[in-house]
Amino acid sequence: MPKLTTIYACTRCGAQSPKWSGRCLDCGAWGTMQEETIDKKEQTPTNLQVTPAQTTDLESMAAEKLERLTTGISEFDRVLGGGIVPGSLVLVGGEPGIGKSTLMLQVAASVSGALYVSGEESAAQIKSRLIRLQLNSRLQFSAETNAEKIISAILKMKPPLVIIDSIQTAYSSDAPAETGSVNQIRACAAKLLQIAKENNVAIFITGHITKDGLLAGPKTLEHLVDTVIYLEQQKNKDFRILRTVKNRFGSTDEIGLFEMTGLGFKEIINSAGVFLDERANAQTGNAVSCVMEGTRPFLVEAQALATKTVFGYPQRKSAGFDLNRLQILIAVLTKRAGVNLMAQDVHINIVGGLRITETALDLAVCAAIVSSLLNQVIDAKTIILGEVGLGGEVRSVHKLEQRLAEAAKLGFNKAIIPPVNAEAKLELVKINNVGELVKYITGR
Repeated sequence: MPKLTTIYACTRCGAQSPKWSGRCLDCGAWGTMQEETIDKKEQTPTNLQVTPAQTTDLESMAAEKLERLTTGISEFDRVLGGGIVPGSLVLVGGEPGIGKSTLMLQVAASVSGALYVSGEESAAQIKSRLIRLQLNSRLQFSAETNAEKIISAILKMKPPLVIIDSIQTAYSSDAPAETGSVNQIRACAAKLLQIAKENNVAIFITGHITKDGLLAGPKTLEHLVDTVIYLEQQKNKDFRILRTVKNRFGSTDEIGLFEMTGLGFKEIINSAGVFLDERANAQTGNAVSCVMEGTRPFLVEAQALATKTVFGYPQRKSAGFDLNRLQILIAVLTKRAGVNLMAQDVHINIVGGLRITETALDLAVCAAIVSSLLNQVIDAKTIILGEVGLGGEVRSVHKLEQRLAEAAKLGFNKAIIPPVNAEAKLELVKINNVGELVKYITGR
């Protein structure tokens, strides 16, 4: 016998619920839940005839070379994996006022025939910004916020690049919700993704980040888009970091460095030593190392401060370095090198506000701690590289010669490295364990 079941459906969005409520939990409308009776047997699609989905034999399909669209902004192209992929949907996130619109305007101005859609600025304001940034105005502009009208303009113009600034201001007539809501953002992004794939048009959408550091609304789109990039700002610095979080067409390890100027974003040429500027004279507790971000080396300075514990358990604090890793290194120094840190508060800071997860910084952090504890200065022109194991041994790091070559370019003349074969234009000091590191710093 067919079984009748009573449900409640929203007359506005169609959402169903087993219980009645005064407000629809999906679209938020009041008084739209109506009682309906359904037959479960009738809804079972046992005899439903559906046209099979079309399939493609990939083995017989001819391989096509992926021609990327370059912008002329090398740092931007590097982050995307070599340029913009036609037919891709890219999400650009960042805090309000960090420069997303400025960067996107520079990218749009570098591509002939690009379409710039802004729901936040008028045509006169965009023209004024182009003049201030000294950019050419070869792009087309629209202040439309309706997704269907934007798509119609894309189909008519066939631009190589479309920028939507921002996705929170766009709305779709098919989604009965407020502009900027999750439902509206999902509906607009889904429509834009379909147009991008069908017409081979690259589309960039920008989204604001909340105080919690998350994308407001567009966070739910990260699974939908092809690439997600974040624009970050270092504290008390004028430069910005463009970082890839997701990339279906390239690596997620690359970052781009820009400096904010009166003429917009300017690429940083000497990126390897950008985090060593304003470096003071050699003093205790300082050690320089090198980390890799993708294929790019960066020299960073690790600072340590070891002070006697006044009361209770010794404190271990870290800024930019993994605290659990710091605890391990302190235990290794105490056990394997005889450095007594049981009654010492240890504080670690990575200069420049960087967050380092690479183990190549282990030996430099150990050297900085020993230097601060024993009041011994490490030569300012010495770079320290190596991973430290639980037995106190110093292990090699990948791309060691590339790191050493970058240090030589920046004027360093000595390197403390693991006992491996390496060629470099520096004086190489090879150590086997942290005990030898302590002896080297103290000169014994």
